[in-house]
Amino acid sequence: MEYNEAKEKFINAWGSLATQWGINRAMAQIHALLLISTQPLCVEDIMEELQISRGNVSMNLRQLMDWGIVYKDVKFGERREYFNTQKDIQELARIIVTERSKREIQPTIRLLQEVSSIKGNGSPESNEFKKITSEMYEMAKAADDIVNKVVTQKSNWLTSLLIKILR
Repeated sequence: MEYNEAKEKFINAWGSLATQWGINRAMAQIHALLLISTQPLCVEDIMEELQISRGNVSMNLRQLMDWGIVYKDVKFGERREYFNTQKDIQELARIIVTERSKREIQPTIRLLQEVSSIKGNGSPESNEFKKITSEMYEMAKAADDIVNKVVTQKSNWLTSLLIKILR
Protein backbone atom coordinates (compact mmCIF):
# COMPACT_ATOMS: atom_id res chain seq x y z
CA MET A 1 0.00 0.00 0.00
CA GLU A 2 1.34 3.42 -0.93
CA TYR A 3 1.53 6.32 1.55
CA ASN A 4 -1.38 8.34 0.08
CA GLU A 5 -3.67 5.32 0.05
CA ALA A 6 -2.71 4.39 3.63
CA LYS A 7 -3.16 8.01 4.76
CA GLU A 8 -6.64 8.23 3.22
CA LYS A 9 -7.61 4.86 4.68
CA PHE A 10 -6.41 5.90 8.17
CA ILE A 11 -8.25 9.24 8.09
CA ASN A 12 -11.49 7.62 6.88
CA ALA A 13 -11.24 4.79 9.42
CA TRP A 14 -10.58 7.28 12.26
CA GLY A 15 -13.70 9.18 11.20
CA SER A 16 -15.82 6.03 11.03
CA LEU A 17 -14.65 4.75 14.40
CA ALA A 18 -15.32 8.10 16.00
CA THR A 19 -18.99 8.02 15.00
CA GLN A 20 -19.31 4.78 16.98
CA TRP A 21 -17.96 6.65 20.02
CA GLY A 22 -20.42 9.50 19.53
CA ILE A 23 -17.92 11.90 17.95
CA ASN A 24 -18.49 13.87 14.75
CA ARG A 25 -16.84 12.24 11.68
CA ALA A 26 -15.35 15.50 10.36
CA MET A 27 -13.94 16.34 13.79
CA ALA A 28 -12.21 12.95 13.97
CA GLN A 29 -10.90 13.23 10.41
CA ILE A 30 -9.43 16.66 11.15
CA HIS A 31 -7.80 15.24 14.25
CA ALA A 32 -6.42 12.25 12.31
CA LEU A 33 -4.99 14.56 9.64
CA LEU A 34 -3.30 16.76 12.25
CA LEU A 35 -2.05 13.70 14.08
CA ILE A 36 -0.16 12.35 11.08
CA SER A 37 0.95 15.71 9.67
CA THR A 38 4.62 16.57 10.06
CA GLN A 39 3.83 20.30 10.23
CA PRO A 40 1.01 22.41 11.63
CA LEU A 41 -1.82 22.97 9.13
CA CYS A 42 -3.95 26.02 8.39
CA VAL A 43 -7.70 25.92 7.76
CA GLU A 44 -7.15 26.04 3.99
CA ASP A 45 -4.81 23.03 4.11
CA ILE A 46 -7.39 21.03 6.07
CA MET A 47 -10.23 22.09 3.76
CA GLU A 48 -8.28 21.03 0.69
CA GLU A 49 -7.08 17.72 2.12
CA LEU A 50 -10.46 16.60 3.50
CA GLN A 51 -12.73 18.36 0.98
CA ILE A 52 -14.89 19.96 3.66
CA SER A 53 -16.12 23.52 4.09
CA ARG A 54 -14.39 26.32 5.96
CA GLY A 55 -17.24 26.53 8.46
CA ASN A 56 -17.06 22.79 9.16
CA VAL A 57 -13.29 22.97 9.66
CA SER A 58 -13.51 26.06 11.91
CA MET A 59 -16.33 24.67 14.06
CA ASN A 60 -14.58 21.32 14.55
CA LEU A 61 -11.19 22.91 15.27
CA ARG A 62 -12.86 24.95 18.03
CA GLN A 63 -14.35 21.77 19.50
CA LEU A 64 -10.99 19.98 19.33
CA MET A 65 -9.37 22.94 21.09
CA ASP A 66 -12.12 22.83 23.74
CA TRP A 67 -11.20 19.17 24.31
CA GLY A 68 -7.58 20.26 24.76
CA ILE A 69 -6.17 18.02 22.02
CA VAL A 70 -5.62 20.65 19.30
CA TYR A 71 -3.85 23.95 19.74
CA LYS A 72 -2.84 26.93 17.66
CA ASP A 73 0.75 26.95 16.51
CA VAL A 74 2.11 30.42 15.76
CA LYS A 75 4.37 30.84 12.73
CA PHE A 76 6.35 34.05 12.89
CA GLY A 77 5.44 36.44 10.07
CA GLU A 78 2.32 34.47 9.05
CA ARG A 79 -1.18 35.92 9.23
CA ARG A 80 -2.84 32.54 8.97
CA GLU A 81 -3.55 30.48 12.03
CA TYR A 82 -1.96 27.05 12.09
CA PHE A 83 -3.12 24.09 14.12
CA ASN A 84 -1.37 21.11 15.62
CA THR A 85 -2.28 18.27 17.94
CA GLN A 86 -0.74 16.36 20.80
CA LYS A 87 1.58 13.75 19.21
CA ASP A 88 2.28 11.75 22.37
CA ILE A 89 -0.36 9.04 22.05
CA GLN A 90 -0.40 8.19 25.76
CA GLU A 91 -0.84 11.85 26.71
CA LEU A 92 -3.54 12.17 24.05
CA ALA A 93 -5.37 9.17 25.51
CA ARG A 94 -5.07 10.66 29.00
CA ILE A 95 -6.54 13.98 27.85
CA ILE A 96 -9.43 12.28 26.02
CA VAL A 97 -10.27 9.98 28.94
CA THR A 98 -10.15 12.90 31.39
CA GLU A 99 -12.38 15.03 29.16
CA ARG A 100 -14.89 12.22 28.58
CA SER A 101 -15.07 11.64 32.32
CA LYS A 102 -15.72 15.33 32.90
CA ARG A 103 -18.39 15.52 30.17
CA GLU A 104 -20.09 12.13 30.56
CA ILE A 105 -19.28 10.17 33.72
CA GLN A 106 -19.26 12.96 36.29
CA PRO A 107 -22.65 14.42 35.25
CA THR A 108 -24.07 10.89 35.43
CA ILE A 109 -22.62 10.45 38.91
CA ARG A 110 -24.18 13.73 40.07
CA LEU A 111 -27.56 12.71 38.63
CA LEU A 112 -27.46 9.25 40.21
CA GLN A 113 -26.43 10.69 43.56
CA GLU A 114 -29.32 13.14 43.44
CA VAL A 115 -32.02 10.67 42.41
CA SER A 116 -30.83 7.88 44.71
CA SER A 117 -31.14 10.15 47.75
CA ILE A 118 -34.94 10.33 47.54
CA LYS A 119 -36.95 10.03 50.67
CA GLY A 120 -38.90 6.89 50.00
CA ASN A 121 -42.45 6.44 51.14
CA GLY A 122 -41.75 2.80 51.96
CA SER A 123 -43.48 1.53 48.83
CA PRO A 124 -41.88 -1.37 46.95
CA GLU A 125 -41.45 0.93 43.94
CA SER A 126 -39.57 3.68 45.80
CA ASN A 127 -37.44 1.10 47.64
CA GLU A 128 -36.49 -0.62 44.36
CA PHE A 129 -35.79 2.74 42.69
CA LYS A 130 -33.50 3.81 45.54
CA LYS A 131 -31.72 0.42 45.59
CA ILE A 132 -31.04 0.36 41.83
CA THR A 133 -29.99 4.00 41.51
CA SER A 134 -27.74 3.73 44.60
CA GLU A 135 -26.02 0.67 43.11
CA MET A 136 -25.61 2.47 39.79
CA TYR A 137 -24.15 5.48 41.61
CA GLU A 138 -21.63 3.29 43.47
CA MET A 139 -20.60 1.54 40.24
CA ALA A 140 -20.21 4.80 38.29
CA LYS A 141 -18.26 6.38 41.17
CA ALA A 142 -15.92 3.36 41.38
CA ALA A 143 -15.37 3.43 37.61
CA ASP A 144 -14.58 7.15 37.71
CA ASP A 145 -12.17 6.63 40.61
CA ILE A 146 -10.34 3.94 38.60
CA VAL A 147 -10.18 6.20 35.55
CA ASN A 148 -8.77 9.02 37.69
CA LYS A 149 -6.11 6.75 39.18
CA VAL A 150 -5.06 5.46 35.76
CA VAL A 151 -4.79 8.90 34.12
CA THR A 152 -2.77 10.37 36.98
CA GLN A 153 -0.10 7.65 36.86
CA LYS A 154 3.13 7.83 34.86
CA SER A 155 2.69 6.96 31.20
CA ASN A 156 5.12 3.96 31.41
CA TRP A 157 2.96 2.49 34.17
CA LEU A 158 -0.14 2.81 32.02
CA THR A 159 1.53 1.19 29.04
CA SER A 160 2.93 -1.72 31.02
CA LEU A 161 -0.44 -2.29 32.72
CA LEU A 162 -2.28 -2.34 29.41
CA ILE A 163 0.27 -4.76 27.93
CA LYS A 164 -0.13 -7.08 30.93
CA ILE A 165 -3.93 -6.97 30.62
CA LEU A 166 -3.83 -7.69 26.89
CA ARG A 167 -1.56 -10.74 27.29
